[in-house]
Amino acid sequence: EVRLVESGGGLVQPGASLRLSCVASGFTFSNYYMSWVRQAPGKGLEWVSTFYHHEDRTDYSDSVKGRFTISKDNAKNTLYLQMNTLNSEDTAVYYCVADAGPPPAGVVSGLLPLRRADFDYWGQGTQVTVSS
Repeated sequence: EVRLVESGGGLVQPGASLRLSCVASGFTFSNYYMSWVRQAPGKGLEWVSTFYHHEDRTDYSDSVKGRFTISKDNAKNTLYLQMNTLNSEDTAVYYCVADAGPPPAGVVSGLLPLRRADFDYWGQGTQVTVSS
């Protein structure tokens, strides 16, 4: 059974930091493209970041670039998202997602809406609220 279990969300003030974790099981973690996706209240799903394991590189949406850092520990089957300088626009449910292939280029570029079918596996999500 595939499981993705996120943790680390919470309520923080603007400017604060949080680190999300996602523990994976039931599939070969090191062979999958791992990403973070979020959904703000009343809005659609938004791609945040991906760890491209084949190329050992990372990519970020423009809205988080320079503030968020994605990383993974294959020995622990764990994906992380370090989030710094949080602001109210980062308030969302954050999902850890996994796929055998890279995320659709159209989704990464923002030209296409992100759908649940774009990724093989989803976690249950963790709430991040940024408010003073």
